[in-house]
Amino acid sequence: MKEGLEANRKLCLKQQTELRKKLQNSYQFEEAKDLFFKQHAMLHTAQMAGSESFSLEDEVFDNLSEKKARRIPPNSEHSILWNIWHIARIEDVAMNLLVSTSPQVLHQNHWLQELKIDVLDTGNAMSPIQIADLSKRIEIQALRAYRMAVGRKTRQIVKELQAGDLSRKVDPARLVQVKQQGAVVEAATSIIEYWSKRNIAGLLLMPATRHSLVHLNESFRLKEKR
Repeated sequence: MKEGLEANRKLCLKQQTELRKKLQNSYQFEEAKDLFFKQHAMLHTAQMAGSESFSLEDEVFDNLSEKKARRIPPNSEHSILWNIWHIARIEDVAMNLLVSTSPQVLHQNHWLQELKIDVLDTGNAMSPIQIADLSKRIEIQALRAYRMAVGRKTRQIVKELQAGDLSRKVDPARLVQVKQQGAVVEAATSIIEYWSKRNIAGLLLMPATRHSLVHLNESFRLKEKR
C-alpha cells in the first residue's frame, strides 16, 4: 500500500512538470487540459470527478480517526483538517475570483453554516490559536463536501477556457475583490501580490494543482506523526 502511495505521489510530481511545459505552448492547450483534469482528479476525492483513479485525498482520510484529523502534532503548525480547509479556500478564491468572474463557492448553499465556522479567509497568517480553533470546530463531512463542490466548479471553469486565456494576466480589479470579500486578510496580502504577477496558466499550476499536492503531502506526514 505504501509503495503504491509513493508511486502515485511521484506521478503527480511528474505530471506537474509535464503540465507546466504544455501550458507554455498554446498549441498543446487541449493536451494540457486533459492532463490538468487527470491530476486535479487525483488531488481530490474520487467522488469529485466520478473517477476511478487513485485519490490522494481519499488516501489521507483512509483509516483516519477524527482525533487525528483534528490534532496538531508536537512541533507542527497545522492539522489535517486545516490543510484541507486551506487548499479548498485557496482554490475557491483563485479559480472563481481570478480565473473566472464567478462567485465563490463558499458564499453559496449556506456552506459556512454547514461547516460550523465563521472564517471567510484562506487561512494564511492565522495564529496558532486560530488554527487550533478551526481544527476543533469544523465539521468534517461538510468540509469534504465543500472541497468537492470547489473542485467541480474548477473543472467547469477550466472546460470553458480557451488557449488564448493562458497568457492573460490577473485583472487588478479582481484582486481588489479578493480583499473586499475578506478572502485574504491584511496580514497575508503577500499572496495577493503573488497572484498579481501570475497569468492564468500560472494559476492552473499554483494553486489549482501543485498547492493541493504540497498540503496533501503535509497531511500524510501529519497522519504518520504520533
